[in-house]
Amino acid sequence: MDSVNIRPPRTAHRHRPTVILGIDPGLRRTGYGVVRLSPGRFEPDLVEAGLIRLDAATGVEDRLLALFNDLEELVERIGPDHIAVEKLFAHYKHPRTAILMAHARGVILLAAKRKGIALTNLPSTEVKKSLTGNGHASKEQVQRAVAGQLHLPAPPEPSDVADALAIAMCCARRTALQAASHPAPDRDRNVS
Repeated sequence: MDSVNIRPPRTAHRHRPTVILGIDPGLRRTGYGVVRLSPGRFEPDLVEAGLIRLDAATGVEDRLLALFNDLEELVERIGPDHIAVEKLFAHYKHPRTAILMAHARGVILLAAKRKGIALTNLPSTEVKKSLTGNGHASKEQVQRAVAGQLHLPAPPEPSDVADALAIAMCCARRTALQAASHPAPDRDRNVS
């Protein structure tokens, strides 16, 4: 067995932007969205977004390995301070879908932990409410909200990309609220 080098989670320096990678897990398509949150701001800026396509003709274990390798490459290239992923939701009519998504989500969690990157799990209702004001918004409403708030000329396609950006934006807003309610101590002050 090979040993794994696990580093402590990176913490964002208060004077530089925080880079957040949002991921919408899937076994055919995994969307990703990267935003940057500048200190003192509530709204993030778009860095990039895209899709990891997995070959549906291969077995689940091959797709999971491909997803892991692609995620490691993406994380190395982007260098996020934080990774956000949606919590698993199981619909009683489609339990098999939840089981398959759990495999992809597990790979994402492993990739984040292996790199020592802070991880946030967000319920889909929180993500939707953060962007649209409605925790049960449709995919189209989320796509339009993402486009409007990031000043994009059109809604991101496919919806996996819009969902990943929504996850990243929700995490950024949560991070900004936490920073505002727990400001870092001012190191330049003399305290006697």
